[in-house]
Amino acid sequence: MSNKANRANTPALQHVTAGLWGLRDVFANLYFVRDSDLPTDSWVLIDAGLPGSGEKIQRSAEALFGQNNPPAAILLTHGHFDHVGALGHLLTVWPNAPVYAHSLEMPYLTGRSSYPPPDPTVGGAMSALSFLYPKKPINLGTRVQKLPADGTIPNLPGWRWVHTPGHTPGHVSFFREHDHVLVAGDAFVTVEAESGIATWSQRQEVNGPPAYFTPDWQHSRHSVALLAGLAPSLAATGHGIPMEGEELRQQLADLVEHFDEKAVPVRGRYVGHPAIANENGVVSVPPAASTNLPVWLVGAGLAVVGGIWLSRNRNKISGYKPRSKKEKAYSSSTIYRG
Repeated sequence: MSNKANRANTPALQHVTAGLWGLRDVFANLYFVRDSDLPTDSWVLIDAGLPGSGEKIQRSAEALFGQNNPPAAILLTHGHFDHVGALGHLLTVWPNAPVYAHSLEMPYLTGRSSYPPPDPTVGGAMSALSFLYPKKPINLGTRVQKLPADGTIPNLPGWRWVHTPGHTPGHVSFFREHDHVLVAGDAFVTVEAESGIATWSQRQEVNGPPAYFTPDWQHSRHSVALLAGLAPSLAATGHGIPMEGEELRQQLADLVEHFDEKAVPVRGRYVGHPAIANENGVVSVPPAASTNLPVWLVGAGLAVVGGIWLSRNRNKISGYKPRSKKEKAYSSSTIYRG
C-alpha cells in the first residue's frame, strides 16, 4: 500500500491489515472485518457495493471465512447506490444479518426520501456521468437499525463509529482504537473520484469526498478535519486503494489545510449553497447549475466505467446465470423503490 499503488499492482480482493480485508467492486470499495475480540469465525461486512455484485461479495466472504458463515452484521457508511447495491442479494442469502446505519441515514434506507440530485457540473468524466447514477431510496424495512448513540458498534467491540456528515447527512466512519485503523467511507477518498483516468488507474492519493455526490461542503470540511485529528495509521476508503503511514498523514493534513482549493469544486450546485436535510430526509436543494457538458466528456466517463467492468467480468460473461426468482422478488418488492 505504498504511494505507488494502483489498479495494476493491487488485487481486487486484498488483505489490508490485521483483521481487515478490502474488495474493490468496479470503482467502489467494501470491507470485511474480523476483530480479535470476536469469536474466530465471526465477522462483519462494511458496505455492500454496486448493484449486481452480490454473488461476488458472497464468494469473497466464503473464501475468507468459510461457507455457511454469514456476517454478524452489515454496517453502512451511507446509503448511496455504490455502497448498498448488493443488499438485495445479500439479505436474501443472509436472512438473519442485521443492517446498521446512522439515524440521519434512515430516510434513504427506508424509502422515505431520495438523496439530493448529483451534480454533473463539478468537473471530470465520472462527474459528467453522475446524472445517470441512482439516487432514489432503497427500502430495507425492519432489516435496518440505528447505530447505538454511544458510538459503539454491535458485534465489533474493538471499534467505534464517528459521525462524518457532508457527503450524506448520516455518513459515518469506523475507527479501531488500539491501532488507529480507519474505514472512512466517502468522507475522504484515496483517488480522484471525479476523474475518469484516475478511476481507471486507481492512482493513489488523498482527495476530498466524490464531489458530484457531496451536497454540503461545510459539514464535509469539518468531517475531514475530525478524521485527521484521529491521527489514523491507515485509511481504507470507499474509493481508492488504502493508504497508511506518514504519506497518509501528510496528505490528509494537506487536505485539511487546503480543503477549499483541493476538495471544493470551483463551481457547482452545492458550492456555497448546501442541500438541507433532517431526520425525515431532504428538506430543500439549491437550483441546478448549468449542465452544458461536452458530449465527449460523458462518453469518456461511459468508456471508463464500461472498460473497468468488462476487465473485471470478461471471464464470467459467457457463464452468467440469472438471479433466482426468490432474489428477484426480494429485490424488486422490498429493496428498491421507484
